[in-house]
Order: sequence, then structure tokens, then C-alpha cells
Amino acid sequence: MLRIAVPNKGVLSEPAAEMLVESGYRQRRSTKDLVVFDPENDTEFFYLRPRDIAVYVASGTLDVGITGRDMLLETAPADGEGPAAVEVMPLGFGISSFRFAAPVGSGIEQVDQLAGKRIATAYPVLLQRYLEESGIKADVVKLDGAVETACRLGVADAVCDVVETGTTLRAAGLQIIGEPVLASEAILVGREGAQEIPAVAQLRRRLQGVLVARQYVMLDYDCPDEILARATEITPGIEGPTVSPLQRAGWSAVRAMVRRSETNQIMDQLYELGARAILVTSIHASRL
Repeated sequence: MLRIAVPNKGVLSEPAAEMLVESGYRQRRSTKDLVVFDPENDTEFFYLRPRDIAVYVASGTLDVGITGRDMLLETAPADGEGPAAVEVMPLGFGISSFRFAAPVGSGIEQVDQLAGKRIATAYPVLLQRYLEESGIKADVVKLDGAVETACRLGVADAVCDVVETGTTLRAAGLQIIGEPVLASEAILVGREGAQEIPAVAQLRRRLQGVLVARQYVMLDYDCPDEILARATEITPGIEGPTVSPLQRAGWSAVRAMVRRSETNQIMDQLYELGARAILVTSIHASRL
């Protein structure tokens, strides 16, 4: 039986559950459910705090889990001592970055100006590692939440926190400084070699199929043969477009996968080239 950890709350919880449902797995009906058994897939789901998921996976209690890259690195054992979870694949949601911010008008404009300052964070391991690698000596103030208020309350001179849009930091009178310490997103984590387990390999294929279905659409169009070569350059597909002759002499039907974000631009290019009957269809699942 495959045992999977899923975030029980927070920004990763709902998108993770949606992705698993799209992958063909059963999910809980109530937020009060802590464990769900999926007999069709011989899989059991455990709903845990996102910050704890990598710990359970590292210990071998659970096979794989969905959490944030920032939380995986925060819970990794120091100096590689003890078992650790590793990133198996990115999942394309929960995009964020781990960044420094300081009060507007504080005079702190660059990361190297944080030397000797107090920096509040909910990720002390990640922050301390970055400071040591950068040669910056500063005091790390560990908080469990509401990091953006630390400067206003006088417990820190700057903060280092997970940022999605930066709106919360700006509302607290802070400005982002320097480059991101870490680019984070939701990831599938497992023990080293977990991807070799057949059930985990199947899970990865299903999740990858959902990612492809979200990123691509199927494009169909009719095309005069004299422009077929130029049209298929615009729509090369994954391994090549499907081309079939139409009953109308001198015309062909073309089918190819294109990136969802580029759909309208590609349709415009094809129409201007002379293609007609251009249709777009969503992809619900895939295996490439």
C-alpha cells in the first residue's frame, strides 16, 4: 500500500487535493478527516501540517508527501546527519520566494547591510544557512507566524519570509531587498530512491499527466497543402503533429498540442497564414 502525506491546511492544501483528484485518487470530503483510504488505488492519505510532512517521509513512516520546497529544506537534518527526504518532482503550484524585507526609510537597502541586525523569520534553519554561506553575521529571531509585524513591534530590524505577491509586506510598511534567498513551490517529496517504487512511479506519471493537461491544449485546424510546412512549423506538437488528408483536394487536417498560454497567438498566426476551422480542445489527462 502506498502511504501519501497531504497538507491539511494552508495555501497548499486545496490545490494539492485538487491535483490528486485530477490524477484519479480519492480525497477527503471533510476537513475533519485525517486519514482517507483509496481502495481502488491501494493508497492511504494522511493529512498533516505541511511543515511536518518531510519529517514523516524522511523517517520512512510515509512513502511520499506534498509540501513546499522551503519546508523541505527547513526540516532537512543539519550536515546531512540522519535520514532525509528529497525532492521527487515540482508540482507547479504554490509558487513563492523566500526574501528579505526591511522597513521603508530604515536605510537598509541591500542584503549586506543586514550584518549585525536582528532578522525575524519562521524559517531559522534556511535563514541561518544562507547567512553563513554569505558571510553575514546577524541575529536570527525565530517566530512561528506574523513575521511582518516584527519590525513594527521592535523585536527585529528586518525580516526574511515567504513571499507570494509582497502585498502583506507592503501593508506592514516593509520593502523587499536583494534577490530571493530561495524560489519555492509545491513539490512531491520522498526518501532517496522512492521513485523506483512502482506505486510511486505511477503517482509521478499521473501527476505529470495533470501538469501537461494544465499547460497544453489540443489544436485542430484545416490547412491548404501549399502552406502545410509553414503551418506545422508553428505547431510542431510534442513529437510531431498529426496530419491527415481531407476529402477536399489540396487540404489537410492537422492536430497538435500547443501551450495553453500561447493558444490565441498561434491561432492568429495560423489564420493569417491561411488555415481555417481552427479549434481548441482542453486536455483532461495525458501520458507522454
